[in-house]
Amino acid sequence: MHTNQKITKPIVEDTQLWTDLKAGDEKAFSMLFERHYEQLVRYGNSFSNDSDKIQDCVQDVFADIWLYKNNLGETTNVKAYLLSSVRKRISRLQERDRIFNKITSTDVVNFLFYFSIEHQLINDEITADKVYQLNKLINLLPSRQKEALYLRYNQGLSVEQIAELMDVNYQSANNLLHRAVLNLRKDWNVSLSLLLVLSPAIL
Repeated sequence: MHTNQKITKPIVEDTQLWTDLKAGDEKAFSMLFERHYEQLVRYGNSFSNDSDKIQDCVQDVFADIWLYKNNLGETTNVKAYLLSSVRKRISRLQERDRIFNKITSTDVVNFLFYFSIEHQLINDEITADKVYQLNKLINLLPSRQKEALYLRYNQGLSVEQIAELMDVNYQSANNLLHRAVLNLRKDWNVSLSLLLVLSPAIL
């Protein structure tokens, strides 16, 4: 008797793929590339509107990972490592090309990413009008607060990982997130219902 049960392949964790990659496993490398490439490009596009250069940046990060795989260390969060690598490479690219008038650090480059949270919140029966208001306010936040919020909310990084990626201490990263929420609360006097949905994800 035949059954139509669908066999689901287990998802290989990033850390296992990282270990296999270091051992020279090309399939593990390809899986990591396919899994993270698009979100890394989206993150990179937050710092520059030159999409082609950003894609080159991300590809160069992966090329270096494969080239220097024997020298890679252990990491508990591959996504955080990749995001940090892309951020640093963009900084070097901007310095080399002088795209931002000799700016040499992404710390002072405007974070251009626009949050798209409508689907998650509307599924919770929050009205589209209120979602629009919150989304608009998020994108008016100072650049570093917005980036910290993005890394916590969209990428799911811990405060410790955000601190390391943004090259600040834990307290500074926590302050960025805290101030972002306070700014949203201060500027939005219609309703706190959306903040109550968002806050658990970023605090």
